[in-house]
Amino acid sequence: MSLAQPMPLAQPMLKLLYQDEHIVVVHKPSGLLVHRSNIDRHETVFLIQQLRDQIGQQVFPVHRLDKPTSGLMVLALHKTAARELSNSFTEKQVSKAYIAIVRGYVSNQVIDYPLKEEQDKMTDRLADKNKAAQSAISELQLLAQAELPFPLGKHGTARFSKVKLIPQTGRKHQLRRHMAHIRHPILGDTTHGDGKQNRYAREHFGLSRLALLASELAFVHPESGVSMSFTTEADDDLASAFGIFEGPFLTKSG
Repeated sequence: MSLAQPMPLAQPMLKLLYQDEHIVVVHKPSGLLVHRSNIDRHETVFLIQQLRDQIGQQVFPVHRLDKPTSGLMVLALHKTAARELSNSFTEKQVSKAYIAIVRGYVSNQVIDYPLKEEQDKMTDRLADKNKAAQSAISELQLLAQAELPFPLGKHGTARFSKVKLIPQTGRKHQLRRHMAHIRHPILGDTTHGDGKQNRYAREHFGLSRLALLASELAFVHPESGVSMSFTTEADDDLASAFGIFEGPFLTKSG
């Protein structure tokens, strides 16, 4: 007598913001890989697979969104649309904006700091260690500032900023690396961030993920040529963390 195999848990439905016969725009949750990766071999659920099963047809990714980042993605539904959208990203005809929570108080600025190609550990041996850093530019707009009356390290309080980040280039982990470069890392960033800050976020406002949301996406439709733009709201856990920028903790609204 053989034991029955456990049934896989049903995945929650992905939030679709738009779909036609050429493209689909989806809100990717934090913690979900876009596609299978050697870096996360233990993962069994992926956006591409889940979206394919949900809409009943093949989908083609044309840009990336890191596993811990949530927010907007556009995917193609056939190869011609995938080629056109990929060209749009390559030719910088797509605009994106992100909302993040970062350490400390920041001001409006443009971060122009070249970045060397960042390779995953699995592929480090294939990287050209002598390759020059590539141009990387990010615009930062302050939205709000907050100060929490709970000690962080040697400080009696903790200060945070809610910011809008607009990448002008598309380097790997660009926003996370740029914020770390100016000493204002994004909360929940376990690679480029601040461990004390991340623990503080978990303990004081229950944030156990990267505080980065791909909130705005604009592009030209690959078939009709019509300009399209989309916005999305934060998932519940990140929306709750955004609550520190309201009420008694708010010190400045940008």
